[in-house]
Amino acid sequence: MFTISQIKEAHAKVKSGADFPRYMQDIIALGVTSFETFVFDNHTKYYGAQDYKIASEGFKETLTVAHDCDSEQFKSDLKAHQQGHTDYMTFLQDCAKSGIEKWIVVMAKMTCTYYDREGNAVLVETIPTV
Repeated sequence: MFTISQIKEAHAKVKSGADFPRYMQDIIALGVTSFETFVFDNHTKYYGAQDYKIASEGFKETLTVAHDCDSEQFKSDLKAHQQGHTDYMTFLQDCAKSGIEKWIVVMAKMTCTYYDREGNAVLVETIPTV
């Protein structure tokens, strides 16, 4: 099965949201079937076949996720990130300000779903293939 070290190595190649599709292919090749990333500290739970689970550590300093979700601002910030205009840390900060608590990626569906603090799906995106 995969390790956090292998995932970090794949993630190190990501400079902006424009690199996300390639990253997806890299971690699929490792055996990741889905993952859940939490905005407040960036810890991520990774899942694989046969109920395999592993989690990364979060940042020591945390972000405060806004109580109210501003979906339009989030969508604008996401678009900028996907076009390579912001780095990952800026994207996390933008998510927190817009009330995005986490996102879940499901490889079989190639979707990334963003959730607010209430557990509501704010946006479901299809991840482009490379």
